[in-house]
Amino acid sequence: MDGILYVVTGPSGAGKSSIIKKALEIVEGFAFSISYTTRKQRPGEIDGKDYFFISDEKFEELNQKGEFLEYAKVHSNYYATSKTFIKEKLSEGFNIVLDVDVVGALNIKKEMPEQSVLIFIAPPSYEELERRLKTRGTEKQEEFEVRLNNSKKEIKQISHFDYLIVNQNLSESINQLISIIISEQLKLDRVSKHLGKYTFFKQTFNKG
Repeated sequence: MDGILYVVTGPSGAGKSSIIKKALEIVEGFAFSISYTTRKQRPGEIDGKDYFFISDEKFEELNQKGEFLEYAKVHSNYYATSKTFIKEKLSEGFNIVLDVDVVGALNIKKEMPEQSVLIFIAPPSYEELERRLKTRGTEKQEEFEVRLNNSKKEIKQISHFDYLIVNQNLSESINQLISIIISEQLKLDRVSKHLGKYTFFKQTFNKG
């Protein structure tokens, strides 16, 4: 059975990276796709684990070769997903979680509508989002204002997504993401063609 592409997005500061990492410590059968980015590496981040940090020139080279499933310019930096890696892992039966921006998520849905599940992670309020960004302290004032303003535009796109998680409590949000992952794997339209191996399902699902 081909894998499922879980596309997780939300405003900067909503907590999506923390939720994904904790959820993947619990569920199995996943390959986590590492995005390319041209932004500067933050303290504590590891190249090849958190992101592939590349120059603008290298980004353009890979883009011209058709390496990206999606890419977008966010907060003056480029982010992209490897098309080759994604398609290979899905065909091998691995599930994949992508942590991308809202524009990238919507582009992936257009490219792979049957294989992708879109999940939006939102803060409980703009005030809380602002507090989290300030506490993080990784952006200059100008970048901070850009991220806060962009978050308002991003939240308006929620109606295009399959699921919404409001991250008010981290533990609860992690459990909600895990629940979404499991429920998608058990959907009948995904598993019915594989049920013929069970004798009592053969008559119903193995007619051909």
